Amino acid sequence: MEIYKGASAFAGIAIGKIQFYRKGEYQLRQHQADDIKTEQRNFDVARRHVMQTLKEEYDSAGISEAIEHQVLEQAELLGSGSFLRAVQSMISGEKVTAAYAVQTTRDELNGTFGNLKDPSIKERIHNVSRVSDLLLEILGKEEKKINLGEEPVILAADALSPAELMEMDKDKLLGIVTRKGSATSHTAILAKSMDIPCVTGVGIPASEEEWEDTVAIIDGYTGTLYLEPDREVRREYEIRRKADLVEREALLKLKDEKDITLDGKEVGIYANIGSLDDLNSALYYGARGIGLLRSEFQYLGRESYPGEEELFQAYKKTAQTMGDRLVVIRTADLGADKQAAYLEIPQETNPLMGNRGIRFCLDRKNLFKTQIRAIYRASWYGNLGMMYPMISEEEEMDAIEELIREVKAELSSEGIPFKNIRTGIMMETPAAVMIGEELARRVDFLGIGTNDLTQYTLAMDRQNPLLQKKYNDHHPAVVRMIKMIIDAGHKENCKVCLCGELAADTRLTETFLRMGVDALSVVPACILPVRKALRAARVKNEDE
Repeated sequence: MEIYKGASAFAGIAIGKIQFYRKGEYQLRQHQADDIKTEQRNFDVARRHVMQTLKEEYDSAGISEAIEHQVLEQAELLGSGSFLRAVQSMISGEKVTAAYAVQTTRDELNGTFGNLKDPSIKERIHNVSRVSDLLLEILGKEEKKINLGEEPVILAADALSPAELMEMDKDKLLGIVTRKGSATSHTAILAKSMDIPCVTGVGIPASEEEWEDTVAIIDGYTGTLYLEPDREVRREYEIRRKADLVEREALLKLKDEKDITLDGKEVGIYANIGSLDDLNSALYYGARGIGLLRSEFQYLGRESYPGEEELFQAYKKTAQTMGDRLVVIRTADLGADKQAAYLEIPQETNPLMGNRGIRFCLDRKNLFKTQIRAIYRASWYGNLGMMYPMISEEEEMDAIEELIREVKAELSSEGIPFKNIRTGIMMETPAAVMIGEELARRVDFLGIGTNDLTQYTLAMDRQNPLLQKKYNDHHPAVVRMIKMIIDAGHKENCKVCLCGELAADTRLTETFLRMGVDALSVVPACILPVRKALRAARVKNEDE
């Protein structure tokens, strides 16, 4: 038996076989072809069809010289050159399907050269994308879901992105262990919302094959991984897992109880969710509403922007499912570690301090306006609120309010019904804290994002494993900033909700209640433990 220590990202116990996730290799294994000659013929047939299409375009009357040039360039890609050779080589050398070879070649070229400013390179990338799309219309696009196999596994990886985790079937995940990352990374937060025990910062050996298919135990309470546990340890953890289930059953008795302290103060407990799949969990555990819908996950794990209608249908379903309960949609917090290839986000030296959140959305106003329109359209079907991430100055609010006025005017002229929904600001930068009163005047409520607020206050990257022992989200400066936000909000008649990971820390529940927080929002799996702590707390001092 070997024992490895890491950091607990989410509590719980998992027992099962380890399966490694290796970027690239995993996708490759999924798209292995049974008959290489058939795949080569399929590609050749598709190539000839596309070349005929391009020839017809070129022969069309009235097209400009610039378009003629583009069509010729696209035809040349299929007649000879590196793109054609790369696809053919991948089919024969790696024994994959033609569609996968086309997609992968396109994505690799785009990833390597997509951010370069040279006009000729940008034109070539455009031509490769166009030809690839035409080929895939014939070959059919490959399924992007990551297949973990038939049996549930403990997934081990060097690192996982939120997008990759979203492409996995959570029913096939017993637990997660990673070499990189931290307990407060976005991937760890997503694992928590999926109710999956997770340990990060584990010293996985370079010879990963030693671990493949071996039985392991994840102790998500202590951040410990047991590899090939002996009979005594396995028996102990089997008992602990059963006790864990019994404790959860006991907590379930609280799901219909009120969120009220021993001395009569009512404080709502809401749910943080990342997808529609989490709605049922939120209702099951008795959430008062959705305090934070992380809408950026609708933009991940896909190849193109979601359209207004797609977003509208998702928000409408959420609003209808929750009925009269409040649903707060945080507008897309993209950037940093939440990226997708089609977003074409330029590389940054320090992305956590870069063009992310509201900065990114105000730079991509079409993306932002599309989302705002979808939210306002869906508001007619329930009780929606909208909250903006990473605000640091009032000028950002000026730009947002102008866009909202534009959206409302358009919807009114189109005869589309909507409600005047409540709006809020995610308070997660020290700058926002220092102008808390000014910002509170602009909105109906404030949400406290303790994850980013902590790392920006401490000037520590929360995902840096070297800082795990130094990263202190209980730091007095962080606690004081939370109090400052609550006081600023209340002074301007704003409700204040604590919706970062710290909201689920039951050691601080009574402290936050005494500070005057109006609501707590946590992942569904943490609702009942927080409710238990809240119902055992006293807000007033004994002599009051």
